[in-house]
Amino acid sequence: MMVKKFQFGLVVRGQAEHGEDISRRFQETLTFVRLADQLGFDSVTKTAHYSAYPYQMLQLVPMLARFAAEAPRMRLNAGVLLLPLLSPLHVAEEFATLDVITGGKIILGVGLGYRDVEFKAFGVPRAQRVRRFEANLEAIKRLWTEEKVQMKASHFELDDASCLPKPLQRPHPPIWIGANADAAVERAARLGDCWYIGPAIEIAALGRQMDLYRRALDQAGKPFPAELPMRREVFVARTRAEAIRLCAPYLGAKYKAYHSWGQELPDDDSGFDQEFESLIGDRFLIGSPDEVAEQILTIHRQLGVNHLVMSTEWAGMPESLATETIEMIAKELFPRVRQGL
Repeated sequence: MMVKKFQFGLVVRGQAEHGEDISRRFQETLTFVRLADQLGFDSVTKTAHYSAYPYQMLQLVPMLARFAAEAPRMRLNAGVLLLPLLSPLHVAEEFATLDVITGGKIILGVGLGYRDVEFKAFGVPRAQRVRRFEANLEAIKRLWTEEKVQMKASHFELDDASCLPKPLQRPHPPIWIGANADAAVERAARLGDCWYIGPAIEIAALGRQMDLYRRALDQAGKPFPAELPMRREVFVARTRAEAIRLCAPYLGAKYKAYHSWGQELPDDDSGFDQEFESLIGDRFLIGSPDEVAEQILTIHRQLGVNHLVMSTEWAGMPESLATETIEMIAKELFPRVRQGL
């Protein structure tokens, strides 16, 4: 696809604290998505995990289907589907259907996964996750672009299998590959339409990984992608001190959960086991609109990112605060970034 402007995406987790009224949270989420559409966000991303204790988490595919009705203008991103756990035919047909429902605006974000509880629950040996990921991705691409597919892998067989209808997007919806580890970054260059840069890794470490990504693209004979998305935790307020005070209880709790889940990071990242203000570092985009705009422009210049997928609300955050934040982002941050490009 031809990307003509810097795009702003919004992450919607559909997540609630243990014991919270999930039905109320669901309705708030729909209001949030409708507002994002009205404010001019370009995409909405639904996150995915299974067995997300201590959080309640509404699942990705049904939520994206509902978002298509609530926000007909925005692109919809699966961010990210844990591909080794799933059947490629199931994924191909579900996302072809979503592409039809959205009028050709679906993005398939995929990743390896890293949590033992998920691999065990699906009966997938963790040691097979890379092999299954690559075979599943090949099968999905073939199902989307071929009439019938003959393919046998260790965990499935496609015997004249078909995916009808085909996706509306040609040759298929964009495939964003989430990657933290160096080997996964190289895999994203080889197999994906782009590397979907995750929210957790420090910008300093990403500079080295971007060099790795460019070399891997060259080795694969592929150009630098027209669209390079990055997900980041973003929070704005009148001052940096106020922004930290307001978001710390919710964002800090989220990263304590990530730490307990054992999220994988490159060796040159300082890790999550830190006090909140140290954890921020250059990892999160937090501050006044002027400060955060400059951080975004720096990321764009250094890495080539042109689609920023922003996490701005976390489990337990009051709806009023989440709403005020995305309104300030749209009305004050968007213009500053676009003026600076």
